[in-house]
Amino acid sequence: MDIATSLATYWYFHLPNFVLAALMYTMLGRFLLGLMVDGDSPNYIWRFFCRVTDPVIAVFSAVTPKTTPPAVIWLFGFVWLFWIRVVFHYTLLVLNLAPRIGGTPA
Repeated sequence: MDIATSLATYWYFHLPNFVLAALMYTMLGRFLLGLMVDGDSPNYIWRFFCRVTDPVIAVFSAVTPKTTPPAVIWLFGFVWLFWIRVVFHYTLLVLNLAPRIGGTPA
């Protein structure tokens, strides 16, 4: 099975996995960039990171103590998104819906 066929066949796996990975690494990028840039910086890259990750941070902030610094929430968001990806992949593997090496489900 080639890549195009795999993407078309397993879109329900690849699309959410890609979105979660992009959010996860954008959250990590925001943390690293936040070490060098002020929180109210007019830098367009910083504003992009903030715009993409703010909705996710709002969700994780709801379950995080209010005294937690923003940078720690960004790191927790990265970890939470990682584990959401792991659980998503494991769930699809258990349900025999995830792509497997060799291209055919077992």
